[in-house]
Amino acid sequence: MVARLLLLLFAPLVSLCLFFVPPAAAARCGDGPAGFPVWLEAFKREAPGHGLKGHTVEAALAGVTYDPQVVRLDRSQKSFKLSFEQFYARRVDNAMIARGQRLARDYAGLLGRIEKTYGVPPAVLIAIWGLETGYGANSGKMSVLRSLATLAYDCRRSAFFTNELVAALKIVQRGDMAPAEMRGAWAGEIGQTQFLASSYLNYAVDGDRDGRRDLIRSVPDVLASTANYLKAKGWRAGQPWGPGTANHAVLKEWNRAEVYVKTIAVMAEKIGR
Repeated sequence: MVARLLLLLFAPLVSLCLFFVPPAAAARCGDGPAGFPVWLEAFKREAPGHGLKGHTVEAALAGVTYDPQVVRLDRSQKSFKLSFEQFYARRVDNAMIARGQRLARDYAGLLGRIEKTYGVPPAVLIAIWGLETGYGANSGKMSVLRSLATLAYDCRRSAFFTNELVAALKIVQRGDMAPAEMRGAWAGEIGQTQFLASSYLNYAVDGDRDGRRDLIRSVPDVLASTANYLKAKGWRAGQPWGPGTANHAVLKEWNRAEVYVKTIAVMAEKIGR
């Protein structure tokens, strides 16, 4: 209100003072494609305040447009409303369990080293890997930056996804991935265990020691990063993970939906047999 009164009183000076208005004032969310270009330019102006370099942001967001499919998908999430029995039957079968057991044997050495470092047993990591992307087969092909920019602009969860967009750009800025490599699920999840960009930034580790944290192509990076995330959230080595346990609560840090967490727990028990 004060700002409006001042503008009325000093109208002749308004055109001279516009550059003092914080960019955030222009970066308002919207509910359709019309306002997206204006929002994107405002976001770019704000980027240095988030610790981003202008040239990184310009290059990464060049040509990014509003994606109506992402908004439709965001409005139509239904699978977590299923019962556990329904959810499990849709997502898991005997072939998936058998493949998980084979992968546990194939990567036994790597998984053993990861468990020694982070305390998370192989069966839990394999179960998460399988449930998230079918052991890397379905990581997603949508542009992470386009999805996150669309959801950051959309009013439903603008603040949350603005933070994720900033995190994704920081991944690019530190050299882990080029913008074109950042392909994932519709909500911007990245890699074979579907890390949000903020989780990628905070918990991804270089499991194969090649100097990059690559959760799209590197299995050692994928599994070690997943274990690092769980350890950071309070995983207790050597303890069970079924309902009512401390480790079950940690799994809910991975996904809040109880049907999802229970599916991970059951899968892990079967894979570990």
